[in-house]
Amino acid sequence: MNSTIRQFAAPASNALRATPSPRSGRRKAVWLVICTLLAFPAPARAADIVNVGVPNSATDVIVYIAQKKGWFTDESLDVRITSFDSAARMIAPLAAGDLDMGSGGVSAGLFNAVGRGLGIRIVADKNSSVPGHGIQPFLVRRDHVTSGRFRTLADLKGMKISTAAPGTSASTNLEKLLARAGLGLTDIDQVYMGFPQQAVALTNKAIDASFTTEPNASQVIAAGAAIRVMSDDEIFPNHQLAVVLYSGDFITRKNAAAHRFMRAYLRAARFYNDAIRDGKLAGARGDEVVSILSEFIPLKDNSLYRSIVAAACDPDGTINMASLREDFSFFQRAGLIEGKVTVEDAVDATFITSAVRTMGKYERGR
Repeated sequence: MNSTIRQFAAPASNALRATPSPRSGRRKAVWLVICTLLAFPAPARAADIVNVGVPNSATDVIVYIAQKKGWFTDESLDVRITSFDSAARMIAPLAAGDLDMGSGGVSAGLFNAVGRGLGIRIVADKNSSVPGHGIQPFLVRRDHVTSGRFRTLADLKGMKISTAAPGTSASTNLEKLLARAGLGLTDIDQVYMGFPQQAVALTNKAIDASFTTEPNASQVIAAGAAIRVMSDDEIFPNHQLAVVLYSGDFITRKNAAAHRFMRAYLRAARFYNDAIRDGKLAGARGDEVVSILSEFIPLKDNSLYRSIVAAACDPDGTINMASLREDFSFFQRAGLIEGKVTVEDAVDATFITSAVRTMGKYERGR
């Protein structure tokens, strides 16, 4: 009897253990889902397309570094670069949202676009004329020097002088340069053309002088077509020559991508600063930066990039507000500012503030 009881009791006990309670079943189902998810990596975030405009000068190196090093990709950004012959020509596509980010010189057109409510904002430094880093020299044709036509700044009177576009930071430099000789803008014949075209025009004697940025300036000097009279860092020290611009759509509709872009941009700016030694691309990362410049810019002369003065780009993206106010004042005096707008209206420093908070302040070589 006892054995019979044990015989039937055992299956009954096993049956109880083999039949899960509803709660136990739910726990097993949850663990099964968790294990399945852990077995397969989460899908990568789809990259946000970012359309970037550049004037294709040496100061665009920060964008090129971030692109080449894959730092935009690290931030899930698909950056697509388009070249323009001046920053002033980027205003319309930025306002229309065809460009997300633009870069280049400060201009009256920029302030006017802000005043019209087009949403464009200055968000970071791109280049300034820090003493020892003048990359936009004033050039005069060599034949004017050898013939005696040009001896002092006073001899600029009546000359055909080029800047990239009306109402740009180069216009402020030109006004300050002429003032040293008691001249004004009405004493010269101003013409406007892109930096590469200025180099050609100096060589062909189509213009007499120009404010030309690197590397075009060194190229035309090396060719014997012009001489360097004075650099922008002597004419207007710490002038905020060029800035990073965001479109209104980038700031509002793609705000997270705009913040990620700034992190990649400052990461590249810090890499670039580590490449500079004694004002040239001669630091530990100099050769790599030269190689990147040669890859992205039409001029393919590595020795030229090593010889030119390195552009100054703030590694924390700091914007020189005093310089912007001085440019703005010049544009107002020239009658180029339309409507009611202030310098403060045109600046949004939240992106650099957020990026530096995340990344920490720049420390050389870190």
